Amino acid sequence: MKINGTPYRTIWTAADNEAVEIIDQTRLPHIFSTIRLENMRDAERAIRDMQVRGAPLIGVTGAYGVALSMRHHASNAALNATCDVLLAARPTAVNLRWGIERMRAFLAPITVHERAAAAWQEARCIADEDVEINASIGRHGIALIRELHQKKNSTVNILTHCNAGWLATVDWGTALAPVYAAFDAGIPLHVWVDETRPRNQGANLTAWELGQHGVPHTVITDNTGGHLMQHNMVDMAIVGTDRVTAHGDVCNKIGTYLKALAAYDNGVPFYVAMPTPTIDWTLQDGVKEIPIEERAEEEVTHISGLCNDGQVRTVQLTPAGSRAANYGFDVTPARLVTGLITEHGVVAANAGAIRTLY
Repeated sequence: MKINGTPYRTIWTAADNEAVEIIDQTRLPHIFSTIRLENMRDAERAIRDMQVRGAPLIGVTGAYGVALSMRHHASNAALNATCDVLLAARPTAVNLRWGIERMRAFLAPITVHERAAAAWQEARCIADEDVEINASIGRHGIALIRELHQKKNSTVNILTHCNAGWLATVDWGTALAPVYAAFDAGIPLHVWVDETRPRNQGANLTAWELGQHGVPHTVITDNTGGHLMQHNMVDMAIVGTDRVTAHGDVCNKIGTYLKALAAYDNGVPFYVAMPTPTIDWTLQDGVKEIPIEERAEEEVTHISGLCNDGQVRTVQLTPAGSRAANYGFDVTPARLVTGLITEHGVVAANAGAIRTLY
């Protein structure tokens, strides 16, 4: 995708081929800056502090973290220690485990002397695969948007939650890949962008990247979606996901479950866009089995924004002494999901349909 007309990925190899660089997403939308990751600890910090975020991008960054580590220490002990540290950086997104375990399995039979070069090549391959997967999600998802446009013969209004655009992947995005594909094909559309408290990934990231691409959009508070659906102002909802169980339960940013309930009650199609590595085949019941990340209270009690003097500052919202709970994700039961948009096609959110993907 483009930033000020210049094509960018969210993560790329540095010009000297000795490091990787990322967009620092914690500074968006007011400041665009990049960071150089030179070792495994840099990658681990970028994942933990959400300088990179979004399940697919976290997985790719984890793979690059392994590759960076192998340039310094490539023994079996170093490989396993590296994987363990990176796996602990974020507990919810299954793509992190997928990317790191793929690297571990790939590198295990390779000699120590060959591991550094092989790891670098494999990480780049994983990044390129992510781009193609997301482009394919866009190709399958555009059919759903086109069908709605032909049915109503007017602008298609799409609601999304959190950020599942190209900033959450290496390029294109998951939930926004069909949006970009449809927009580029000339289908008139408009996106309702949930602000997505407490980190405001919708207001800060989704709105920013849609604006960079020229896609019409409007930012709304998290509690507005139900009202819009009641008044026929939403034609479909598309969200991303950090983990999907073998039976189709979907774990995504906190607040997704409430949007799915509102969509179900108002007959609005509710789609989840996901690459198949997001499926966790070890889990059956998402509500009971998926670990839900609890993050720092300060994300709820404080907020950052651009002040009138042009400086970005953080202020406190809540009374001193008030505690805050900060659950990062919730689980939407499969019964509320109209379909899963994958790189292999659109399937129902149930065990039988998901198995057909393989």
